[in-house]
Amino acid sequence: MVKAAKQPEEEPIQGRQGGRHRLEAGSGAWRAHRGLQAVLVCVAVAAIVTGFGVLTLWPTEEGVISATESAAEIGLATERYSATVREVRDGACSYSTSDNPRSCRHVTAVPDEGPAEGSPIALTEFDLEFAATAPRLTVDQKIILGYEPSTDFYFYADTDRRTPLAWLTALFAVVVIALGRRRGVTALVGMAGTVVVLVAFVAPSILDGNDPLLVAVVAASAIAFVSLYLIHGFNSTTTVALAGTLSAFGLTLGLSWAFFEFSHFTGLATEEALTLPFITGGIDLASLTLGGAVLGALGALDDITVTQAALVAELHYRNPGLGTRQLLTSGIRVGREHIASTVNTLLLAYAGASFPLLMLLAVSNQSMVMVANSELIAVEIVRTLCGSIGLVAAVPITTLLASLVADSPTGARAG
Repeated sequence: MVKAAKQPEEEPIQGRQGGRHRLEAGSGAWRAHRGLQAVLVCVAVAAIVTGFGVLTLWPTEEGVISATESAAEIGLATERYSATVREVRDGACSYSTSDNPRSCRHVTAVPDEGPAEGSPIALTEFDLEFAATAPRLTVDQKIILGYEPSTDFYFYADTDRRTPLAWLTALFAVVVIALGRRRGVTALVGMAGTVVVLVAFVAPSILDGNDPLLVAVVAASAIAFVSLYLIHGFNSTTTVALAGTLSAFGLTLGLSWAFFEFSHFTGLATEEALTLPFITGGIDLASLTLGGAVLGALGALDDITVTQAALVAELHYRNPGLGTRQLLTSGIRVGREHIASTVNTLLLAYAGASFPLLMLLAVSNQSMVMVANSELIAVEIVRTLCGSIGLVAAVPITTLLASLVADSPTGARAG
């Protein structure tokens, strides 16, 4: 009687272990699983194309050198040195007269490095009539000075925020590692890899004269491969998530390209874009804007696809008897909830980044339709909507791939 009662409990446990094995491991399961093989072949082809793209578009640094020289010639590139504020006082401006009295803020700073290290330097006075632009400095505060070697001229450039940024970075790393442990460490390494790709590959390659959209697409694919496999490991769940990411990214790319063309964006809506032609010629600013839009969609896609692939894997692990239709239905049902919050998150992220602009538009005395028609706003609308469509599509794409892989009869035999 006791053994008969225990038999039904042991069988599902064995089945669940087999389900986890089929979804997450072995070379034997990969060789026998037709669904995994098909997904792996597609991912491998994408990896080869990405690797070829990285090699072909790898920067020579000539563009960076040329752009730096051009920026220096027009006064955009100056040397930067840390300094300490020695004295701050408000008094009459040097150009103040009895008929036109003006008050200015006078600042003396001592560079901590550079040609004038240790020597007090009186900075250009700040007219207090324009109080909003006058820096609020205190004695012993750390600041950044700009230096123009040709004229031996120092000027206030910015507040030195490196210390609080370093503390915040350390706090972030501690929190991530404390919760994620080993996975948290790999996540930080993946984030560092993304920064390296953006700084060492994307910007220099574009400055070399390569098409910004092509560079952004190759960089996004490389980031997806490195970050997903590094953070989540080389297993079938990650491979399915990667396949879903690349598929949804391709859809986002196609939609964004089409609507950027239909909307006739020039890429000249920001001050930075207007400055770039003076630094380096030949950059397609419209393509640069489009590249930034599609690259920005990648992070949210990773989140969606990894979640959906892991969800289906867990459902199959808990109940190996679930078929493709049941896994797909359950996965999409959960995915709808995720999508609803993620789409709103994208909108709030773009709106928050453009808050000062929104304030100016609020007093522009224009209708909402005319405001939306301006390129600066229209680009964000197209970026948000095309990216959101890609996010929505990522749910069924990834869930279907994961369900087919989990419910493969060949895979079941491999377990």
